[in-house]
Amino acid sequence: MTIRNWLKFALRALIIGGLVTGVMSLIVRWGNFYGPHFSNGELTEAISGLLWFVFLGFTISMVCQMGYFAYLTVHQIGVNIFRSLTLWNWVQLLLMIIAIADVVYFRFRPYADTANDWFLYIGLLAVLLVAAFLTAIKKVKMTNKKHILISALFFMVFVSIIEWLIALWVRTEGGNQYITILLFPILAVNAFQLLELPKYNAQSAADLKKREERRKEHNANATKQQANNQQTKRKKAKQK
Repeated sequence: MTIRNWLKFALRALIIGGLVTGVMSLIVRWGNFYGPHFSNGELTEAISGLLWFVFLGFTISMVCQMGYFAYLTVHQIGVNIFRSLTLWNWVQLLLMIIAIADVVYFRFRPYADTANDWFLYIGLLAVLLVAAFLTAIKKVKMTNKKHILISALFFMVFVSIIEWLIALWVRTEGGNQYITILLFPILAVNAFQLLELPKYNAQSAADLKKREERRKEHNANATKQQANNQQTKRKKAKQK
């Protein structure tokens, strides 16, 4: 990928992370944060809070971008180690099951004091799994490669859970709100990366091809100009 297209790709992912986090903060924290501030005319506090969540979204987006490129490396290493895409897919399925079990048993269960807590946690996990499945199906349709389904699911489930641990580990006041808010930008940025990166790679290949054609044309013109200059010099020499 060219630097120009990588910057476009990273910037779009950054904007998606910030916007989704900001919107989700408005939805989740309206009742106990934004609403009271707006009602009391404290617009500065409300806007400052919104900007803080947007900045948090930018940070999460950068984490997701690092996670995606790390996954691409791990995926290639996994295929090389197991020397079979089928076997590597089974390993990815096992890792997904372990990650889901870890979230439910070690991240949700200790903090699920009421039925409402369990309802929230299972609902968020369902959102993650549904989003992962829909994104993976879309990826298969885009590439027309059925074997890519497991790898896409692994990235959307396993890697998203790893990135979500940032919120799951930090259990301060309002912890449930943060794990709710941060799940959505993680899913949005990861889905964007998984589905859109090939387009930027293709654009980079096209840009490099055009650059090579311009370089060849420039060299040809330079050679032609040099030949013309030599011919002119020979004519002048004959005239003398």
